[in-house]
Parts: sequence; structure tokens; C-alpha cells
Amino acid sequence: MIPPCSTDLDQKPQWEIRAGLTPYPEALAAMEARAAEIRAGTAREAVWLVEHPPTYTAGTSAKPEELIEQRFPHYAAGRGGQWTYHGPGQRTAYVMLDLTRPHGPVPPRDVRAYVQALEEWMIRALDRFNIRGERREGRVGIWVVKPGGGEFKIGAIGVRVTRWVSWHGIALNVEPDLTHFGGIVPCGIAEHGVTSLHDLGVLATMEEADSALMTAWDEVFGG
Repeated sequence: MIPPCSTDLDQKPQWEIRAGLTPYPEALAAMEARAAEIRAGTAREAVWLVEHPPTYTAGTSAKPEELIEQRFPHYAAGRGGQWTYHGPGQRTAYVMLDLTRPHGPVPPRDVRAYVQALEEWMIRALDRFNIRGERREGRVGIWVVKPGGGEFKIGAIGVRVTRWVSWHGIALNVEPDLTHFGGIVPCGIAEHGVTSLHDLGVLATMEEADSALMTAWDEVFGG
């Protein structure tokens, strides 16, 4: 299990990089418990960086028919959104914040602004690899345009807010097996594909991706 952490609540969110592959149900239970502790004022806010075994997760808007092939375990996530893949080579970042207070320029009790900040977080992290991540109206997540044309998703976002504490977060494709996405309609969008840093020719390590996310966090959320 992901262990509980210090209760020094005056510091910025605690970061933890989880080694190995964390089973999805374990992460889900730990997240929910930590969110409750934050809400009770007994634990610090947290950002957990994990990798999962190959897994499909269903958001609250997921359609059963968009699970095309049950090649991996699948779970109800409880977050917003539709079907998402998690697996080795993808950095999943779980963000548990008390949204009753501001975080840098993100105002309190503004879920829309919080989601936009998560998008900006990924955009700025990708910029460190000279990759232009972009938003698209009506499409959740972060997108890139390949040199040969076409739009591809490189980062997913799915959040849940319980009594103003956030959980779930983002998933950034560093070096996953992109064929694994073929078992679902990712986020309900069939007309566009998925990509990764390695697919775009950026052979970044997971450690380098983590460093980019940590640095970009301070820029977006104010430390």
C-alpha cells in the first residue's frame, strides 16, 4: 500500500514516486483514504506518481460498448470521463488537493479552473521536451499534431472532487505500448489516435518525465 505521510499541513503537497507497478484497486483505495484524511485535516495534500499494470478504467460516462476487447482487467474508476488505459511506460499522477483554498493562481472552489490547471501542467511539462501540447474544444486531454498531419492524444485527464478534495488526476504517455489502447475507444474518441513521447521521437526516461512534471507544477500551482 502507499503509506500515509507526515501531517505537517503547512507545507506544499507531498510528492511520492511509487516504484514498480501499482495494482489499480490498491491505488484507488489509497487515494480515497488520503482524500478523506485531507478533508479531515489530518494529512497533507499529495501528488503520487505511479505506473500500473495494463488496465482499463471506466469513468462515470463510459459506454459498455466502447470496451472493445477485454484483454486486460477493467475497473470502475469513479472519476469523470470515459474509458482510459493505464500501463507500464505511462506516468499516472494522482493529485489530492484541498480545493477550498487557492493553489497559486487557481482560485478556491473552482473545478473548471482546476481542470484547466491540470491541462496547463501537462502542456508545460511537454514543452520541456519541445513538444507542443494543445487543448481541443470538446475533447478532454492534451493533444499533439504530428509532422505528417493528424491529431493524437498524449495526455489524459480524469478527476473526482469529493467535498472539495480532488483525487484522480492525469496520465502522460511516456513509453507505453500504444497497441494496448486498441481494446477501448479512448475517452470516447474514435476518430483520433494516441501517441507518446517515444512515438514522437523523444526518448525521455520516466525520471526525466517526472522531473518535467515537478518543475512545471511549481509554475502552475505555485509550489
